Amino acid sequence: MNSIQQLQTTLELIKLERQADLEQYRQKVLLRSLSQRTKEGVTWYPVRLKRDYIGTGERIIVELDRTNHLDQPHSFQSGKLVSLFSNASGKPEKEHVNGVVNYVSDNTLVMTVNGDDLPSWIDDGMLGVDVMFDDMTYKEMEHAMKAVMKAEGNRLAELREVLLGDTGCWVPGTGRVHPESSNSPSVAFGVQASHQHPASSILNESQNSALQKILHSPDVAFIHGPPGTGKTTTLVQGILHTVKIEMQVLVCTPSNAAIDLLVEKLSEKGLNVLRIGHPARVTEQTLSKTLDARIAAHSNFSELRVLRKKLEHLRGMASKYKRNFGHHEKEQRRLLKEEVRLLKSDADLLEFYIVNDLLNTTQVICCTLVGSSHSVLRGKKFKIVFIDEAAQALEPACWIPILKSERVVFAGDHCQLPPTIKSTDAARAGLSMTLFEKGILKHPDRSSMLRVQYRMHQHIMKFSSYYFYKDELIAHESVKNELLRPNQSPIEFIDTAGCGYTEAQDPETLSRFNEEEAQLLIRLTEKLVEDIGPEEWLEQNLTMGIITPYRAQVDHLHKLAEASSVLEPLHKLITINTVDAFQGQERDVIAISFVRSNDKSEVGFLSDIRRTNVAMTRARRKLIMIGDSATLGSHPFYVKLLEFLQKDEFYKSAFEIGG
Repeated sequence: MNSIQQLQTTLELIKLERQADLEQYRQKVLLRSLSQRTKEGVTWYPVRLKRDYIGTGERIIVELDRTNHLDQPHSFQSGKLVSLFSNASGKPEKEHVNGVVNYVSDNTLVMTVNGDDLPSWIDDGMLGVDVMFDDMTYKEMEHAMKAVMKAEGNRLAELREVLLGDTGCWVPGTGRVHPESSNSPSVAFGVQASHQHPASSILNESQNSALQKILHSPDVAFIHGPPGTGKTTTLVQGILHTVKIEMQVLVCTPSNAAIDLLVEKLSEKGLNVLRIGHPARVTEQTLSKTLDARIAAHSNFSELRVLRKKLEHLRGMASKYKRNFGHHEKEQRRLLKEEVRLLKSDADLLEFYIVNDLLNTTQVICCTLVGSSHSVLRGKKFKIVFIDEAAQALEPACWIPILKSERVVFAGDHCQLPPTIKSTDAARAGLSMTLFEKGILKHPDRSSMLRVQYRMHQHIMKFSSYYFYKDELIAHESVKNELLRPNQSPIEFIDTAGCGYTEAQDPETLSRFNEEEAQLLIRLTEKLVEDIGPEEWLEQNLTMGIITPYRAQVDHLHKLAEASSVLEPLHKLITINTVDAFQGQERDVIAISFVRSNDKSEVGFLSDIRRTNVAMTRARRKLIMIGDSATLGSHPFYVKLLEFLQKDEFYKSAFEIGG
């Protein structure tokens, strides 16, 4: 398929994904009663208005308490679109106002309300909050895809052909395909022609090689960062060097959490960073970098505030008039409304000036991929966009910032977690294949893999390096022999085959769990803590992650750990969660429960071996794995893993340890 046909196919797949997402939302929210929704965790009801106040950017914030204190999982998290409603009227069409979740903690939810005023019904009681379906994301992705398809004779068309075209690379400004490698110096783009850059002294050889790719690429570059290889460090250096030449760059990621991390790292380097996005969707640490906060800190903001206060005062005066008033009152109201209109025009003009002043003087503009469609960036062009975590980003979302850019640097690792896709049909048909993966396979000459990892003991790294990274990873001297205790094995795989540890399925969530395996894993982690000594564990501040692919198993492990007299006192140092939640994190010890154990040798979810790669590569000094080889052995990846473990004597049967 040519590039246009590929884009047309992807456009159809994103429509399929939207339908699946909407259907899930309908099943969970629209088609369920209030009590069902509350039980499902997509609605909090009833809630009590604890307080309201004006937050960053003069936005209204409300703090709500869940009064039924249900101890159950829910769908509320920072950045989610929600609807605050009141059932007090008793009408089927309940009163509601939309907003965004700032944060959720236990039974408290803080949200920013859309609009200038709190609704009048908020004091009537019977309040609740629903999770909303976010259609805007899909609209922006579809708009971007259509724009890329229509592009002709411009830079966007050139980038489209570089990334999706049949052969070669585009020679900028000519509209022709160059059959040679993209290493040729670019006349119009890149910085190779006029600047030579020394290597960064804080980077290793492979990181410096990646830095050169970033600086000299005429169109696209791919930074492949396996676990622990310092991808973020390399990217930050690339941005620092680029800013020196190009004055301003756009930086995007698929998620708010990932972009906030980059905002922190770039700010630490002294760069002037502006975070575009709703204040409710950013962390406390990056709040001061948001557009709203930067507007409030601008030298002209006091003038804007005076205008707004006067505006509100006049609006209030105008609204006091009733409809049955005479000619004089009518004229007074007309004059007040005219004054309000003129004041609003002045306020809008001043705000426009402040925003543009901020945009023109900032060095790094940071936002999510979809956030790059924000109205303040409309019509703005960038010489370069950096897209981090690109291997977790849907292709249509990546095109949104590319529309505004002349060059693109992708960073990520397609051997770790893929994008989250709700439609299995769309995923199978190709939506799970990211622009990063397509580009890195098509243009290996434009990619640079980071090779030195600073996280894991060399044996923990070894299998992933062999299976996923062409056996090219090198453990840095500072970590290669780091163990919890001298002569302790860095890896243990405990095989439960023949033990009768059979998996089960939660009838409500359909998630899998394995009670006996969970009990064995907790016993092993308790023994590890006891061998080290609980006091020494606390003194050394040793961290542990207990990982499993299944949510139902997470719940079982939580209960067992809370009931453990050995683990509970260390709860602040122990995290229990799914593989997806651990992406980008690391711990001194990682313990993995594979769960699957059945007569049919079905591995299900575990067949996505990238998840297992993520799980294994979170460990710094100790990796414990528990699984049933009879079930896992039906998949070629796990056959190779078991062979590796047996060869290096990291394998034990559960019978050997009294399982």
